[in-house]
Amino acid sequence: MSEEPREQRDYSIGEVSDIVGQEAHVLRYWEQEFDQLNPRKNRAGRRAYTVEDIAMVERIQHLLKEEKYTIAGARQVLDRRQEEARQEAAFREELKDLRSLLLHLRNRLPS
Repeated sequence: MSEEPREQRDYSIGEVSDIVGQEAHVLRYWEQEFDQLNPRKNRAGRRAYTVEDIAMVERIQHLLKEEKYTIAGARQVLDRRQEEARQEAAFREELKDLRSLLLHLRNRLPS
């Protein structure tokens, strides 16, 4: 069934298949359908999955198998989450800039 990823940097598609309990051909299909799943290729041209890639496979699997989304629906959910994460990062950056400005102004106040 589903195992925890071992402590190593990259995982083969066979290892990921064992970890998440999906056939390798399903993982290759998901790579075609989901832009968010894009494991890099090693020198030999074999897929090298990272822990983050495995987490994405598990999110896709959850959406498709447990939440019963279609491929298109799961893609929309992942796209929306990715956009929300981008917006949150931009908001955090704006807050850091504002904090920096406020600290600068505070330091310019007479004592």
